Amino acid sequence: MQPTRILVIQGHPDAGARHLCHALAEAYAEGAASVGHGVRRVDVARLDFPVLRSQSDWQHGAVPAALAPVQQDVSWAQHLVFVFPLWLGDMPALLKAFLEQIARPGFAFNEASGNPFGVKGLRGRSARVIVTMGMPALVYRWLYRAHSVKSLERNILGFVGISPVNETLIGGVDGLGAQGVQRWLDKLHKLGRDAG
Repeated sequence: MQPTRILVIQGHPDAGARHLCHALAEAYAEGAASVGHGVRRVDVARLDFPVLRSQSDWQHGAVPAALAPVQQDVSWAQHLVFVFPLWLGDMPALLKAFLEQIARPGFAFNEASGNPFGVKGLRGRSARVIVTMGMPALVYRWLYRAHSVKSLERNILGFVGISPVNETLIGGVDGLGAQGVQRWLDKLHKLGRDAG
């Protein structure tokens, strides 16, 4: 198997405590590194950047200094892994703000005359989205149709050319217990080894 360049993006917004998302991201990264994949990591909660407040800033403003190296990491990567908890039915606001700053015109896509969808700037990359939640994953998937994850996959990742995008939904996290957590860590370690 050819080594894959993997960027693991830890999207839990709490930098002051260790959460399941941190352990899952570490398990994936350790699994990937154990078989020779190149691994870089980004912990969004440890980055200092402003929230975008205008279309003009998004289109013409400079990428914040803390995020310029992250764009370089995204350019380097062949596979992106996003790990975050479901908050109010969606990704945490800090992760959304991070993506808005990163996925700017001229980097994530380029405008094209006569093409309303532009030219996708991040083609050739795949992704995995790993989401933890309190509700059972089947309820989120079937009752709520995993709407926020589908939106991320289609409206952000797909829009800039990242495909395929696979997902891992981990529900009922408050009732997993030590054995349940270990089973998920083992699964993520294997996904990392497989660069899946």
